[in-house]
Amino acid sequence: MPRKLFVTTALPYANAAFHIGHMMEYIQADTWVRAQRMKGAEVNFVCADDAHGAPIMIAAEKAGMTPQQFVATIAAGRAQYLDGFHIAFDNWHSTDGPENHRLAQDIYRALRKNELIDVRTIEQFFDPDKGMFLPDRFIKGECPKCGTRDQYGDNCEACGAVYAPTDLLNPYSALSGATPVLKSSEHYFFRLSDPRCVDFLERWTQDGRLQPEVANKVKEWFSRDESGKSGLGDWDISRDAPYFGIEIPDAPGKYFYVWLDAPIGYLASLYNLFARRGLDDAACDAYLAQPDLEQVHFIGKDIVTFHTLFWPATLHFSGRKVPDHIHVHGFLTVNNDKMSKSRGTGISPLRYLELGLNPEWLRYYIAAKLNGRVEDIDFNPEDFIARVNADLVGKYINIASRAAGFLGKRFGGLLSADLGVEGRSLLDALRAHRATVEELYETREFGKAVREIMALADRVNGYVDQHKPWELAKQPGQDALLHDVCSVCIEAFRLLTIYLKPILPALAAQVEAFLQVAPLQFADAGRSLGRHAIAPYQHLMQRVDAAKVEALLAPPAAPAPALPGGEAIAPEIGIEAFAQVDLRIARIVDAKAVEGSSKLLQLTLDVGEGRMRNVFSGIRSAYAPEQLVGKLTVMVANLAPRKMKFGLSEGMVLAASHAGERAEPGLFVLEPHAGALPGMRVR
Repeated sequence: MPRKLFVTTALPYANAAFHIGHMMEYIQADTWVRAQRMKGAEVNFVCADDAHGAPIMIAAEKAGMTPQQFVATIAAGRAQYLDGFHIAFDNWHSTDGPENHRLAQDIYRALRKNELIDVRTIEQFFDPDKGMFLPDRFIKGECPKCGTRDQYGDNCEACGAVYAPTDLLNPYSALSGATPVLKSSEHYFFRLSDPRCVDFLERWTQDGRLQPEVANKVKEWFSRDESGKSGLGDWDISRDAPYFGIEIPDAPGKYFYVWLDAPIGYLASLYNLFARRGLDDAACDAYLAQPDLEQVHFIGKDIVTFHTLFWPATLHFSGRKVPDHIHVHGFLTVNNDKMSKSRGTGISPLRYLELGLNPEWLRYYIAAKLNGRVEDIDFNPEDFIARVNADLVGKYINIASRAAGFLGKRFGGLLSADLGVEGRSLLDALRAHRATVEELYETREFGKAVREIMALADRVNGYVDQHKPWELAKQPGQDALLHDVCSVCIEAFRLLTIYLKPILPALAAQVEAFLQVAPLQFADAGRSLGRHAIAPYQHLMQRVDAAKVEALLAPPAAPAPALPGGEAIAPEIGIEAFAQVDLRIARIVDAKAVEGSSKLLQLTLDVGEGRMRNVFSGIRSAYAPEQLVGKLTVMVANLAPRKMKFGLSEGMVLAASHAGERAEPGLFVLEPHAGALPGMRVR
């Protein structure tokens, strides 16, 4: 029976674009999943945006959007990263989806029925300047365990301690800087200190499903006092309104803490995937209940607490299957320096793609550094260039490029069926490493797998250098040997491609087209192509351009000087970013002042869709409504609708002004040239 796997990566918080650390985790998980599928496993590989919590609520408010609009804007930009780096999730969802609301509330009810929910009145930090209770991540101070400054209110990034915000020393509000005051509030707790939870977690964390270093770290959290009581504390799972999240059943004004519903998003994304396939919840329930299904999570070392304590306990005591493996990785540094946006020491994945750098160079380099332990890995630009150029181009691609031309010109693209004794021996030696390569992928020892494969490539190149096909081609009577040597090279190239395919899926697809074979699986290493025709060879990969890598790592450009009387030019963007903005010609069918607002005009716009759009625009100080009716203008047509107190605004018209000039004569609505029609796209 095929192996059954349900695989996830950590949910990215939906308040920002992906950074290079996200891509490292996705590349690791995607490579592992691809290797499993090449062995015949049935895999469901899902993820989702972590969409809830006060940080998103606050960021949305600053952006003038609803939280849903804000999250949708972030989610709209995900595909270019995932597609760009060949990350093949089966489904991408959101924790604000209806599946997650239902599942979170069902799981909570099961925990409550199991007598693991307590309700207590607690003192909670309140920001007197902002007039709101402060979420844990918006309270900072000194860690009560190790004394490290500027730590968040739920756990310490320095020592890993977990604590209550009120345990922080010298706390302050990260929103206003004010010293928070304590106020009473009724909160809901998951009783992790219950002996049932403690006993279960002590067994679950030490039964081999965690890496040894993770299991040893987790073991420290169960240290018992003289009476034998575990140090595991109860978990506060509620937050007070205002809060963007999932309501707690039968508790008006109370919402689940984001870390309660976020991991449940793994399940919600799976249910959503089944629904997209036309299957109901019962089918997903049955799938998850299969005893041979393995549930596997890939996460960073900064969220071990939530995935090794809260998450398995939540699942187990609500009657659900617990994870089989939690694979934890370290962080990615750049030149041995922790990434910092402010210092310009990070790497933008989108900038990488915009510069035309091959995404599979990065996949290969990260894979060459990864292992099955919780270790940080470093991106070094000189090493990146040298490793890609030497390994992928100089060793691997070189094998095909040195042989394919002779096969095409001299033998009509047909491979030899004989290959010679020495050639067959070489290929048998390559095939003998299949089990080792598969096992290294299985244990996430990707760096060792890469070294193993490149050692095999060295052996093939040694064979090429020994037989020198370029010299054989000049010698009369050596056609048969030339045919065998070049055919051996192509067979060896195919075998190396099989071994590298989980890391280099797009390149492997190009090779499959060149070899004119079906998608390669690990089992294909056990057989030869025989007398098989290949397509004409086209170059498969370029060397790394060092200038582009230098541009990638260059610090962000300083803001351009302000134009006379105006604003500085905004930071440079790539064409991909600009292409996301859909600008359309619109006709202003009607315009009227908005009652209760001194700034807004309500515009009725025809954008060539067969319907009218309603847009509120802050141009009342510069235009009388009658001046605009009948005019053409330009609007942002794919801006998420924004709910305002006056109604729904379905786009934005464009106007020009200098900074601070929002009234006549300093504000000008854009008007296209005569002849433009509603619905035309501005490019």
